[in-house]
Amino acid sequence: MSHAPTVVIENFYPCLDGGRHPVKRVIDEPLDVWCDIFKDGHDVMSAVLRWRLTGSRRWFEAPMKPSENDRWHGQCSFSKAGRWEYAVEAWGDTFRSWKKTFAVRVQAKDPDVPIEAQEGARLLRDAAKRARAAGVPTAGTQLEDCADLLTTMKAADLMDVLLSEEMQSLMDQYPDRSQSTTSDTLRATAERERARYSAWYEFFPRGAEGRSDKHSTFRDCLGRLDHAAHMGFDVIYFPPIHPIGITARKGKNNTLTAGPDDVGSPWAIGGPTGGHYKIEPALGTEKDFVWLVKEAKKRGMEIALDFALNCSPDHPYVKDHPEWFYKRPDGSIRYAENPPKKYQDIYPLNFHCDDWRNLWKELIEVVQFWVDRGVKIFRVDNPHTKPVAFWEELIATIQRKDPDVLFLAEAFTKPKMMQVLGKVGFTQSYTYFTWREDPKALTEYATELTRSDMRWYYRANFWPNTPDILPGHLQNANSQMFRIRAALAATMSSCWGMYSGYELCENDPYPGKEEYDNSEKYELKQRDYNQMGGNITAFIRALNLIRSDNPALHLYDNLSFHGADHGEMLCYSKVTPDFSNRILCVISHDANHPAIGMVHIDLAALGLDGSRPYKVTDLLHNQTYEWRGVDNYVALHPNGMSMHIFRVEQ
Repeated sequence: MSHAPTVVIENFYPCLDGGRHPVKRVIDEPLDVWCDIFKDGHDVMSAVLRWRLTGSRRWFEAPMKPSENDRWHGQCSFSKAGRWEYAVEAWGDTFRSWKKTFAVRVQAKDPDVPIEAQEGARLLRDAAKRARAAGVPTAGTQLEDCADLLTTMKAADLMDVLLSEEMQSLMDQYPDRSQSTTSDTLRATAERERARYSAWYEFFPRGAEGRSDKHSTFRDCLGRLDHAAHMGFDVIYFPPIHPIGITARKGKNNTLTAGPDDVGSPWAIGGPTGGHYKIEPALGTEKDFVWLVKEAKKRGMEIALDFALNCSPDHPYVKDHPEWFYKRPDGSIRYAENPPKKYQDIYPLNFHCDDWRNLWKELIEVVQFWVDRGVKIFRVDNPHTKPVAFWEELIATIQRKDPDVLFLAEAFTKPKMMQVLGKVGFTQSYTYFTWREDPKALTEYATELTRSDMRWYYRANFWPNTPDILPGHLQNANSQMFRIRAALAATMSSCWGMYSGYELCENDPYPGKEEYDNSEKYELKQRDYNQMGGNITAFIRALNLIRSDNPALHLYDNLSFHGADHGEMLCYSKVTPDFSNRILCVISHDANHPAIGMVHIDLAALGLDGSRPYKVTDLLHNQTYEWRGVDNYVALHPNGMSMHIFRVEQ
């Protein structure tokens, strides 16, 4: 800037930690920006929102509009995945300011009108020069013609010229910005659509065939892929596929002694055949894995790979880089613990060792290795136990080369740590949804996730279960509770997932814990995916089809709650910005008793005219009702019509 600042630009929203972190959008998703813009004196202000791909020389622009108390609003969107930056440029608009005072002078029959007209003509001729410099001579000629009119027409006739939209449009295109002020830049990350809208299905490839007597291979996984595709999932998540350690291998149910046929935990990475760059031999080869990635793509799905920074005692790093691990006083390497849990089969890496720089570089290269083999989504195991700075560097490094790579944080930990992982780059995050067991808690939590400032950086992925977690409300529960939790996860958030076996309502807990008995983490699991009783596959498919067919359910930060008389009843909606698609859900959290009462609809949230009736069509049961006004009657029964997912039309 060759001149002193002329305008104050401050109080940006959204702005994460003073601009330290970028806001998140997906490609072409609007970003609304607000800030305060003002200056000394009484000049009329103009401002534009400017944005560009980081490193590009080309800026895009859109005009900003003022509201009350010097608050201005602008909107932009990002045309491709990557890191972007944006700023506001504002200036005292000399032409608008002149036009405002000139109109007053004309009305008052001020004798200085001719002189002021000459001043206006000068402003127009200056704009004509800018138009010609921009390569638009026709606009320059039009502006000069207007300037001539200002000096030749009678004062009384001038206002028609001055108030013409055509002339103002020309001046807006070629304004005098020589004394403008530009704000500091803020940052945004744009990601592909699957970052905001996805449905995850987790299964162990070694158990793909559902046989306890046979270790499946990648080539055996097509049946599970087709099963997941039939249910409407688009992301297949694999636990670690690397060689599993032999030393201290865990037996069934996490016992300390493994039998000769025990397959061990996939999270104990590293064996005689290698570590994170290699594949467990019983699963197949690298070629087999790449083939499966391509097969998933043919079915409209992606394979997400677990990135677990665990090393078994047999991992090559233990021999080649012992300095990367924690040492005990006797010189032995310390195994992982999360008291009272002990993981004798896992050595944690020391991210703060003296050779930390080479360790970080090596782990980033591991991720890049699998990206080069077609993996574009990673589920990251326990990222909250590693330095935040490491994740910021890793994600930035990978996405600079390939901005389509996405990361899911498996961090069930302190809220602030979960939040900062979202800020530094994690695309999506696991949440406490798994333990929010009543309508009040669910309402408060989902509102915080989607309506607070968290919506700018934290995308919640709702999972009713995981291989590690069988929550209390699912233990020994009936199939209706499994339907309820799946419906809540699939409609409250635009991203949801489930671990295989959920569709079969597996619910046997390990005594005294929120874990599965006979956990698949340590053994091959016997399953009959075609079983008759307790099979909700058709329901899961219906949920995902509803999601696919309704754009409102593809959006994240559009969740609104409505009132309900019954204490176990949840009523909430998601709509598109133009109200072309409106979804209203009414779901009881009681799997055993009826929930009957009035729901109280926030008509404005649904874009409804309260003076006219509106139609609600239950997409699960294909039934249509006519509702009127705010208050409407709902009766839910666990053994009948147990929930409604309505499409609302008026």
